[in-house]
Amino acid sequence: MNTEELKMAIGDLDEDKVQALLEELSESGAQTAAAALSACQEGMEIVGAKYESGEYFVADLIFAGDLMSDAAAVIKPLLAGEAQEPIGKMAICTVKGDIHDIGKNIVKALLEASGIEAIDLGVDVSPDSIVESVKKSGVKVLALSGVLTLAIDTMKQTISALDAAGLRSEVKVIIGGAAVTAEYCAYVGADAWSLSAAEGINICRNWLKGV
Repeated sequence: MNTEELKMAIGDLDEDKVQALLEELSESGAQTAAAALSACQEGMEIVGAKYESGEYFVADLIFAGDLMSDAAAVIKPLLAGEAQEPIGKMAICTVKGDIHDIGKNIVKALLEASGIEAIDLGVDVSPDSIVESVKKSGVKVLALSGVLTLAIDTMKQTISALDAAGLRSEVKVIIGGAAVTAEYCAYVGADAWSLSAAEGINICRNWLKGV
């Protein structure tokens, strides 16, 4: 299967091409599954760029998310046989005031493929709910996602809530999403930020290896 074609098919929202390539992937087996997942991520980055430029709209983002879900349903079982050794668990969510989940879902799929148990807390999750989930699960790594600018304040409130609960020193926090920048990372008090799913996953893996 040609992973470059898969990347472009996702980026072009070419459903028929994506489905045909996924059928090829099912036949080729696990050896190309990881490369296919990376290709899908790169395709979604193309979609995001086209949305930012005004070429794509919200409906296109939703459709792209559906294509990604279809791809993940094919790829994840193939990865199961080659999944890396489990290295720990973490929590991930889209914060209160934001219901976007495409990026979060992509990151979750990649986390699980890399050997991390990703506890998905959902979307529009309040700081108090996040703190309770962290307490209950005992996770040491937390990923907060947000596409809307107003999500930045909720991220800051969440980290303040972790601090008030005496958990901040025990939990590493990474933030991501279209609204995130280095300046916002410093503002909210997170430990790291990333706009790249692959980079973010590497950060989380390194944190978990050090726990």
